[in-house]
Amino acid sequence: MLSLTSVRTLLMLSTVGLAVLAPPLDSLARSRREPAVEAPPAPPAPPVGLSDRFVADAAAYQAYIERVSAVSPAFSSGAGVADGLRTSAAYEPRALIRGAVAYGAVAALASPTFVASVRAAATSEDNRRIILGYLVSDPNYATAFAGSDVAAGLAKEALMSSGARLVATGKVIKASAYSVQHQAWSKELVIDPSGRLAAVEAAASGGLTPASDHEATLRSAAAGGPALPITARAEDKPYGPLVLRALQLAAIAALGEAGDEAYGRLNAATPDADSEACLHMVRLNLNQCLAVAKPHYEDIFCMGQHAMTDTGACLVKSSMVEVAPPPPPYVAPVVKPKAATTTHKKRRRHK
Repeated sequence: MLSLTSVRTLLMLSTVGLAVLAPPLDSLARSRREPAVEAPPAPPAPPVGLSDRFVADAAAYQAYIERVSAVSPAFSSGAGVADGLRTSAAYEPRALIRGAVAYGAVAALASPTFVASVRAAATSEDNRRIILGYLVSDPNYATAFAGSDVAAGLAKEALMSSGARLVATGKVIKASAYSVQHQAWSKELVIDPSGRLAAVEAAASGGLTPASDHEATLRSAAAGGPALPITARAEDKPYGPLVLRALQLAAIAALGEAGDEAYGRLNAATPDADSEACLHMVRLNLNQCLAVAKPHYEDIFCMGQHAMTDTGACLVKSSMVEVAPPPPPYVAPVVKPKAATTTHKKRRRHK
């Protein structure tokens, strides 16, 4: 028989064996827990680019500048003058401003430092939405990003050079209003002055003429493809209203947020009051000039001075800090005939 001591020893050994073989309670609890679920990666940022509506505005603007700059001063008939008038006057002020801003934004997006700086700031979807709100509410926010001075310089050069093209063409057309007068047809009266004025006004009522053939190049340039053939130096602040709006749109495009929603928000209000007032004054001066013009060569003058030169001057001035209205309409000087003069001989005084 086993002694009491031997029994106790066996019980102790069996207890120790069970303790060694049994898993710890906390490990059993851990084994019953759900496996840890990792958070999904953040969605990639939307690509850089402009929506179709912005691209269409930029294309229409670019095509308008090209068409007007191609008007030849070698007019040979009243019909040719009427065509030139319709071509140069075919814009509505707000549509021209929208196109100029979109075209300037395409140019500004050629600054890789600016685009990278904007995208680096949007570290999350929430940050991107916050930055978008700041940009929409205040275009000056776009100047806070690195490379904004280079982007602004590109936008300014794009807008000022297109305005300068109109000014240069307008001066040539205006000069031809004098040289063409040796041709008999140029001194003939416009047959239907009111109809001609109505045609010019109708040409501007629908905004800018669409130019789908220009869209592919501009869309690619806005998305990081080959840039527009524009070179410029960095531009220090402050910026003109059109340049600032172009920089604002470029920053939104760099975020990948320049879609139809942004198009509606940015164009809901007046894009720039001073630029719009300048262009409205141009339209008024053009209509007044045509209202009093009689022979065809006077229509050529109205085209060169108001439809071209003054429109281009508004674009140039709106790309700088100060915006001034165009000069008042031209009024031909009135030459008064000289009054007849009589000579009186002095009478000799007799002493």
